[in-house]
Amino acid sequence: MGLGAPPLVTARAASVYIGLMSGTSLDGVDGVLAHFSGGEGTASTRRLASAHVAFPPELRAELMALQQSGIDEIHREALAANQLARCYATCVQDLLRQAGTEPAQIQAIGAHGQTVRHRPELGYTRQINNGALLAELTDIDVIVDFRSRDIAAGGQGAPLVPLFHQQMFGAENHQRVIANIGGISNISVLSAQSDRAAVVGFDTGPGNVLLDLWVQRQRGQAYDAGGNWAASGVINPLLLQKLLREPFFSRMPPKSTGRDLFNLTWLDRHLAGFADLKPADVQATLTEVTALTLVQAIQLHARTVDTVYVCGGGAFNTFLLTRIAAALAAADTNVGVLTTAALDIPPEQVEALAFAWLAQRFTQREPGNWPAVTGASGERICGALYPR
Repeated sequence: MGLGAPPLVTARAASVYIGLMSGTSLDGVDGVLAHFSGGEGTASTRRLASAHVAFPPELRAELMALQQSGIDEIHREALAANQLARCYATCVQDLLRQAGTEPAQIQAIGAHGQTVRHRPELGYTRQINNGALLAELTDIDVIVDFRSRDIAAGGQGAPLVPLFHQQMFGAENHQRVIANIGGISNISVLSAQSDRAAVVGFDTGPGNVLLDLWVQRQRGQAYDAGGNWAASGVINPLLLQKLLREPFFSRMPPKSTGRDLFNLTWLDRHLAGFADLKPADVQATLTEVTALTLVQAIQLHARTVDTVYVCGGGAFNTFLLTRIAAALAAADTNVGVLTTAALDIPPEQVEALAFAWLAQRFTQREPGNWPAVTGASGERICGALYPR
């Protein structure tokens, strides 16, 4: 599972893939170009290039607006999908340029799409994307819509990354937790015996989504850099307990969530009666909600964990990481908190790399889901192909 120096790609390599991820935080597209080799249990990965393309402000605003029903939303969604595909294509061009390679040398692109609805309990999920346009713009096979097949089989459709985490980060005799803190937080509990049958994964609740919404409303900032504003506040125990009574937190997995639940309407409802609370205190309390719900999930499902490795945007929130470490210490556990950089993969690249891996699974006609994680009735090949 080593990650070596990225050589130039000079001939068509059927094991070279691109992964593209744009998550709930709506900050832009993360892309990775990677080479996979070996089979399950012996696989290795080399990252040949990585890139980030920020969303134009108007696209970000429209993607945010599309999180809720609105006028002419089918038309607006189609236009947003086209613009998103062009951002994806820009990211692909950056990756190809860095790696010194051509489209014909890439087996496929795995593109997550931008989630605007996730209602597995109603049998559907919706990730905005235009795979056909992306294939046209890049001249590369494009694989999209990874969640739908799992949902059709009765699953949550997410998270799909725990098996990837096991392959990339699993270690004999060590139970590890990979905590992906994007807009929504999820954990993968990795087997100490490298046994994928023992892998557990699910969404734990809000990650950055409420933090970002609150700082945007109060300070006009896209996010609370380093958690510095939250750190200036004081956690309010009454508000904290009210927020923690959300039924989602006590549900047993399989479970997944998104902005359909955790949004400004949810937050404003819970803030009723706390009008005199300082905005920074609200931010501190919201940070504690993210930390505690994550740690409570770890305590229930990873009793022998020795290290929690954080990836996603939350890995750069220093205050949040200190609150996670404090909650683990309060539970009398000797658990370390690091980022996946300690395992040689930068936190911002993990999810994009996972979708390159899922694209590889699709092309090899290997299952992309894990029923024990999603609750699906069986393993399924996940994705839909738009050929070059």
